[in-house]
Amino acid sequence: MRNTELAFHWILNLLEKNKINFRLSGGFSAQLYGTKRELADIDIDYDEEKLPLIMDDIKDYIIYGPEIYKDESWDLHLTTLNYEGQEIDLAGTHNTRIFDINNNIWTNFITDFDNNNIINVFGKDVKVIKKEDLIAYKTKLSREVDIFDINAIK
Repeated sequence: MRNTELAFHWILNLLEKNKINFRLSGGFSAQLYGTKRELADIDIDYDEEKLPLIMDDIKDYIIYGPEIYKDESWDLHLTTLNYEGQEIDLAGTHNTRIFDINNNIWTNFITDFDNNNIINVFGKDVKVIKKEDLIAYKTKLSREVDIFDINAIK
């Protein structure tokens, strides 16, 4: 049984304690903006150069990475954790690219940690990718799940 709220507080406490810049993105942020699909994972964009600061705390929960992950949609530094049954994707922000299916090209995915919304999640105010930025990158990806999210949050 997964405990999303406990996993959320656990990882955010580690990031904040170590002064690692981050924001929520992906499907988790789409839920915050209104999509009703089942949550797959907690997506967090963060400064991967600071990963060594939390490695001792997360090493027992790593199920993927830390390494470069590349598929047909993403090319990024990724570490995936499983804490209390909840997957957490720590997505690096340096040299991250997404495949823009509409233009058939790889494009840089820029994370602006200073230009986000602040949303209260499980009693905690956190930075969340702006809705328009979420829609923009999900439009580029245009996977089935992205189109579902876009339609739900517009």
